Amino acid sequence: MEQAPQTVTPEGELLLELADGVRVRPARTHTDDRGTLCEMYSPAWGFSEEPLVYAYQITVRPGVVKGWVQHRLQDDRLFFSTGTAKVVLYDIREGSPTEGRRNELYFDEHNRGLLRIPRGVLHAVGNVGAGNLTMVNFPTVPYDHANPDKYRLPLDPDAGPYRF
Repeated sequence: MEQAPQTVTPEGELLLELADGVRVRPARTHTDDRGTLCEMYSPAWGFSEEPLVYAYQITVRPGVVKGWVQHRLQDDRLFFSTGTAKVVLYDIREGSPTEGRRNELYFDEHNRGLLRIPRGVLHAVGNVGAGNLTMVNFPTVPYDHANPDKYRLPLDPDAGPYRF
């Protein structure tokens, strides 16, 4: 019987010699009481030359709402992959032809989809299912950790434009 060779360091770094051009970058998941966020891609990592701006995965625990959020520089492009999401959009953009309009949208495993939320539109995502909700964001602007393009309203029903 032959002993298996070492494949990772004690720190978890892969020791496998990869084919030319193949790269692996471990993902890091950030957890709080609302759920998790896992960054999936950023050109700043120098990982690839393909023109994808940024991507990250989000989970929302059952019964939790993430939001109210507004972006002033980026559009969100959210893909809902698992769980049951209730997305509420509220157009607070001055001069918009739909200023003041509110939309409620639902996504789940049977109704997966990519949703574009233009900059300036206030939005919140609630998990109305029994399991974790998972979505991936492909925003139009890379995330700036030092200066996030994220403006929030409290989830307090008296302060926000909608009661979940």
